Amino acid sequence: MAFLKRLGWYLVGLSIGLIFLVFILKKKSGEEGLDFCYLPNCRVLKDMRSKPLVFSESLPEQYQDTLLIQSFLKDGNVDFGKSDTKSEPCKTYFISHEYNGNELELKAKNCEEEVTIENILKIDG
Repeated sequence: MAFLKRLGWYLVGLSIGLIFLVFILKKKSGEEGLDFCYLPNCRVLKDMRSKPLVFSESLPEQYQDTLLIQSFLKDGNVDFGKSDTKSEPCKTYFISHEYNGNELELKAKNCEEEVTIENILKIDG
């Protein structure tokens, strides 16, 4: 009888855990979605997505496209070797991303209140 009682309590705990797990996974995959960003690349991009974008005056008109910039900030790869992550007050990041078959590199300054898009260059491959 003791085994059945322990098995019952085990199954109660297991079902409560499964309910929490399903709730968290639904939130993660839903539209509002939870982002679990543990790696540096993901954390930098998530921080930059949360701030308003400002386009530099030297940026060509063709690259002043919010959808293009959002694709960089969603799926881009931050080059931490080239980036200046210690500068104050704004950190400078280089983010590479393939867009419409072209390999592009974005230079952005991540400040406290905003992200300034400095330049976008086509990388010769």
